[in-house]
Amino acid sequence: MSFWRNQLSGPTDPAVDAAWQDARPRKGFFTDTSICIGCKACEVACKEWNGVPEDGLDLLGQSYDNTGALGASTWRHVAFVEQTSERIEQARESGRRLVELGMPALRTRDDTSESPSSLPAGGAPPGPSDQGVPDVRWLMASDVCKHCTHAACLDVCPTGALFRTEFGTVVVQDDVCNGCGYCVAACPFGVIERRSGTEGHEKGRQSHGISIGGAGSDGSHQNAPAYAATNGEVKNVGIAQKCTLCYDRLRDDQTPACAQACPTTSIKFGDLEEMRDTARARVAELHQLGHTEARLYGTDEGDGVGGTGSVFLLLDEPEVYGLPPDPRVTTADLPDMFRKAGYAGLAMLGMAAAAFVGRRHP
Repeated sequence: MSFWRNQLSGPTDPAVDAAWQDARPRKGFFTDTSICIGCKACEVACKEWNGVPEDGLDLLGQSYDNTGALGASTWRHVAFVEQTSERIEQARESGRRLVELGMPALRTRDDTSESPSSLPAGGAPPGPSDQGVPDVRWLMASDVCKHCTHAACLDVCPTGALFRTEFGTVVVQDDVCNGCGYCVAACPFGVIERRSGTEGHEKGRQSHGISIGGAGSDGSHQNAPAYAATNGEVKNVGIAQKCTLCYDRLRDDQTPACAQACPTTSIKFGDLEEMRDTARARVAELHQLGHTEARLYGTDEGDGVGGTGSVFLLLDEPEVYGLPPDPRVTTADLPDMFRKAGYAGLAMLGMAAAAFVGRRHP
């Protein structure tokens, strides 16, 4: 049972579990939402490098957001959340009750002695009265696939289309995926999705000046983007799609496109342990400045997904950003389910045998 425990819950090295003999240090992101300016450079860079189709340029009527959520054609999504002073005060008060949000455990002020590194040198974080509260503020955060330590999407894939790389990340192989959608239902973050083929304006010849039909004025296909097939259809329709953490770039020791393009270094990339240390240092710095609402998300290896490869510094509760407060890998209970199913099968076999013996010996 220790093998299953390592595979489905608790701290572990996912690349080693995947039998990589030359496993590399695990890579990951640290997204510091406190310095995100909502420029969407990460979204654009991701689409350009990976050939991800346009998913529409019209605003959704929800602030300045035009993508809405992560999906098959949105591998990076920048959220815009407008808050009043009342909500800011609530966020700071809830932050005072937390030392760190490392899913799913919550620590209260009574537990602060267990994590002194998260506190300023003077003791408990300053309260809301120690820091002026603005009338309004925008929370901006670039969301992405979490590349979970225990990835349910990978566990349930029947074709092996999803695989664990030597960097500990999770990647979909387009040519192996059969579009069954099991991974879509399994992901606790709602990240992965099958491409529908109706993204943006792919039905027309032009999309805001970008040829998406695959043919120029002379009928050639030399200017067709990577995601467009030569027949004018979007590539990989019906196939599960998500962030690969730029696996092709990692193999060449390059930085993922989104982190490379971020002008404020809100998106940082590197060895995951280094990213977690950077995140802890940053949240301690913000606490010292009186921003008690600052908290970390995805750093706890004992949480429901074993910690994530994408770590976030948030300025409010996870739900505000559309993140689940207590995600749990959907395959964690498989050993228990199999054991109970086995007991049930043995019980049915026993009853059938008893019935048969009873008929032979009235």
